[in-house]
Amino acid sequence: MIAAGCRQDMHDQPRYKPLAASEFFPDGRSARPIPAGTVAIDELQNTDPFYTGYTGNDPANFMDTIPTPITAELLQRGQERFDIFCSPCHDRLGTGHGMIERRGFKIPADLDSDRIRQAPPGYVFQVISNGYGAMPDHRDQIPAADRWAIVAYIRALQLSRSATVADVPAQNRSQLGVQ
Repeated sequence: MIAAGCRQDMHDQPRYKPLAASEFFPDGRSARPIPAGTVAIDELQNTDPFYTGYTGNDPANFMDTIPTPITAELLQRGQERFDIFCSPCHDRLGTGHGMIERRGFKIPADLDSDRIRQAPPGYVFQVISNGYGAMPDHRDQIPAADRWAIVAYIRALQLSRSATVADVPAQNRSQLGVQ
């Protein structure tokens, strides 16, 4: 039996070489003009610290605070986004032992390591945005506000991994089963 769907029509389709003349378009050009108002993704908000993670024009001058108020809603959003985008590699606790590592890929960073604990929030934001090492960039998949929410959640994860019972307010300790 012959597989009728296994043809290379898309591979062998007619196409124009860059900047070649075209009879299809009324202006005779194959290269289409950029529509008015188009903004390249890297040009949009490229100097605002909220979108870059650093202050001023120096990419090495990372923001040392998270530029949005830390609220329960922000942390909840950060956890949700972390679970979607980060946990496949870093796992839900940020240890770096997610499914990617189990499949034989390079082990991602433990988000509770001293290096990442000591890094300013702007650095963590930059890594989420632009990637680092084997980690891909997520700037196009995750909006800036959600990237900051993830940074806040990572900081909460770091605090939780080194917290003691003494860090829990007395009125909440009963929920832990300790006094």
